[in-house]
Amino acid sequence: MPRPKKKRCCEGNFCGNAFKPTGVPLRGLATITLYRDELEALKLCDHEGLFQEQAGERMGVSRGTVQRILTIARKKVAEALVTGSALVFVDEDE
Repeated sequence: MPRPKKKRCCEGNFCGNAFKPTGVPLRGLATITLYRDELEALKLCDHEGLFQEQAGERMGVSRGTVQRILTIARKKVAEALVTGSALVFVDEDE
């Protein structure tokens, strides 16, 4: 049985439900799910310029967890940009 997932502290709210290419309805696009903790890690490390260890302290997780979350989030964002897919933001609880 795996360990229970540690609660991650995420500040702020999403600024919308999705990010998509212009001119194409969301229902006509492939979607990629970006979870709140993935967006938070991107915000802290790539937007605010924090080191992974600092981001981990703010999120209440280890540096290694931040690194894993960042790797997944960056891959999803790159895939959405390259394929023209929509990024749909969701909480893990939903």
